[in-house]
Amino acid sequence: MALPALACAIPLEGQVVQGGLLTGRVAPGTPVSVMGKPVRVSAEGLFLVAFSRDAIEPVELKSGLVNCTLQPQKRTYKISRIDGLPPQKVTPRAPEDLARIRADNAAIREARRLDTAATDFVGGFQWPVTGRLSGAFGAQRILNGKPRQYHNGVDVAAPIGTPIAAAASGRVVLVHQDMFFAGKTVILDHGHGLTSIYIHMSEITVKEGQRVKTGGTIGRVGMTGRATGPHLHWGVTLFGTHVDPHLLAGPMKAR
Repeated sequence: MALPALACAIPLEGQVVQGGLLTGRVAPGTPVSVMGKPVRVSAEGLFLVAFSRDAIEPVELKSGLVNCTLQPQKRTYKISRIDGLPPQKVTPRAPEDLARIRADNAAIREARRLDTAATDFVGGFQWPVTGRLSGAFGAQRILNGKPRQYHNGVDVAAPIGTPIAAAASGRVVLVHQDMFFAGKTVILDHGHGLTSIYIHMSEITVKEGQRVKTGGTIGRVGMTGRATGPHLHWGVTLFGTHVDPHLLAGPMKAR
């Protein structure tokens, strides 16, 4: 949505809030920097700005002679508790498990480093599956009584086998059939460092390098990896900054 209240001469769409993502537009060929670092600007003048889950400091945006200060709005996050998980899934200790986790994390980081010229994000995002929202962005999870990293996406509960749609057009940049925590995993690249991840799937129906359109089936809901019930975990990341998919897709509507 537009942000007319922003004291900024650069047109921006999105929400200046923790976990928010902005799409900006400048004259083609105009350089843009965020906190002094240059960001990719498309041939049409499009660029992206993300705010992390805990962002509290003002973000300085500069384009040509225009300077803007963006102050992300604070949010309140929920705390959820999950008990009864196998101890080896909560705190893996076996060397072979730790090796798998390191390899999984490295593969995900590599996919999220991509900085392509694509602008598939312009078409917006939709919910990849509909159902009960069982996990919110930013919530901290306490597993078997031990606090863990905050939830960096959203969880949607749905029956096993429910088709999963691409939340936005893009290119498949990672397909993994058996990650330790995530199970069957797919990552799509939407351009400019923006990627989306889909995990715990029961089946993957796309291949690396394949282009998909918004709404195209990429797999089916499952509970592979560390999952206590059938659901889809969907996350969106701008390089290393996780943003809230709910803010991008808006209210969930039944299909």
